[in-house]
Amino acid sequence: MIGFALFGAGRIGKLHAANLAASGRSRLVAVYDVNAAAAGSLAAQYGASAVDSVAAAMGAPGVDAVMICSSTATHVDLITAGVRAGKAVLCEKPVDLSLARADACLKAVDGSGVPVMIGFNRRFDPTHNAVWRAVRAGEIGRIEIVTIISRDPSPPPPEYFAGSGGLFRDQMIHDFDLARWLLGEEPVKVSAMAASLVDPRIGAAGDVDTALVTMQTATGTLVHIDNSRRASYGYDQRVEVFGERGLVRSNNRSATATEHLNGSGSLTDPCLDFFLERYGDAYRLELAHFLDTVEKGTAPSPSLFDGRQALALADTALAAFKSGRAETVL
Repeated sequence: MIGFALFGAGRIGKLHAANLAASGRSRLVAVYDVNAAAAGSLAAQYGASAVDSVAAAMGAPGVDAVMICSSTATHVDLITAGVRAGKAVLCEKPVDLSLARADACLKAVDGSGVPVMIGFNRRFDPTHNAVWRAVRAGEIGRIEIVTIISRDPSPPPPEYFAGSGGLFRDQMIHDFDLARWLLGEEPVKVSAMAASLVDPRIGAAGDVDTALVTMQTATGTLVHIDNSRRASYGYDQRVEVFGERGLVRSNNRSATATEHLNGSGSLTDPCLDFFLERYGDAYRLELAHFLDTVEKGTAPSPSLFDGRQALALADTALAAFKSGRAETVL
């Protein structure tokens, strides 16, 4: 059983704690959160200890790995501390809101031999992963266009935006990682258009809620990403890869695959409501992959470098939106 220290007892921390307990291969040993009551409650639920400092969590007996689910501003320091303590690290996205800090983190842990994985869980979604496997198997030949649609059912509360880093670094960063993963090569140019169309409070906070990004690789392959903070019909998550011999795509998931047909037309269940439902399998498979890397001593994927590259694309998209022209990737 691989023992974990968990940093962050909020919504994502609770999700990961439940998955650790259910895996049969891991256990929760220690929980740290600046909200001591939240840490205590979560720890008690899984027979773990609530601790009062980062050092106490890292040094707790039986801790082999750390799960970082705390605020983005803490990620770099916790990754670095975990690696220095010799603990395998699984950290939620993004690495940081600063590309310079992400680069410094990469430099600090380089050559340590300690596995560090960034939680881009969508790579592990069975439907998206099936697309990736079909592309890698050469089913559609040379890739020509990758299209990614990601629309939330409703925007987060206004207070969320202050520390989110904005739509490109918060919501779309998942899609930047998916694009790189599906392409198998790096985008080199990025263009972006965006607006605040959903909630005026988002625009007042200096952010956008609706965005289109196009990217191109050195070989000419094109990517189109479409994000919105509001989809009245549910959590809209679709991926399509178009190539010289056809296309492969993953569609939205619903609670059942039932379809009702009558003289008026057809009716199916709506999309699953939000990411906790849509990507529940992905989070479990992500953890299974991480546990495999710890047990076998192999390199995890997505890596810390993958996290850095997704952040670079997010920053470049923001720069392209502000400049109104295509920008070279940072």
